[in-house]
Amino acid sequence: MSKRDGSTRHDPDYWVENFFARRMGPDGLPQHTLAATKLEHFPDDDTAHLTRPHFTAMNENKPPVHIQAQQGLVSRDGGEVYFTHEVEIRREAGTGKDWLTVSTDSLHITPDQELARTDNEVRIKTPAAFITATGMEFDNRTQTIKLLSRVKGHYEKPKN
Repeated sequence: MSKRDGSTRHDPDYWVENFFARRMGPDGLPQHTLAATKLEHFPDDDTAHLTRPHFTAMNENKPPVHIQAQQGLVSRDGGEVYFTHEVEIRREAGTGKDWLTVSTDSLHITPDQELARTDNEVRIKTPAAFITATGMEFDNRTQTIKLLSRVKGHYEKPKN
């Protein structure tokens, strides 16, 4: 017999408007932030649904990386974040690095491992290149992007 206490319903038990969280590293410096115009917590699966999430990864030795989308979901343990609808990754320019943007429809990130993945189409822009591909793995620790299939690109040598 099922319980009739509402525990099996997928309804939020609380929400927060203008949500903001900061994760600090062992050195006391910020590692990443997560903000959203609205966070709704669902007790049946212990997930948090985000409206207009904005994630920022920070490291004093690398340019900041920003990820934003129309919607997001944080896993039960907070170790996984999923972005959907109009996802954009933006890496700021830094020492020896140009700015870079990646657009896609969905993205799965593991913040503590500094990894972002998608199986969907990606569009990558830099000051000198435009690349499309299907599937991507973005490793922020090593500052590398692995494109998985159907890669096409256009490169123009920057003018001095």
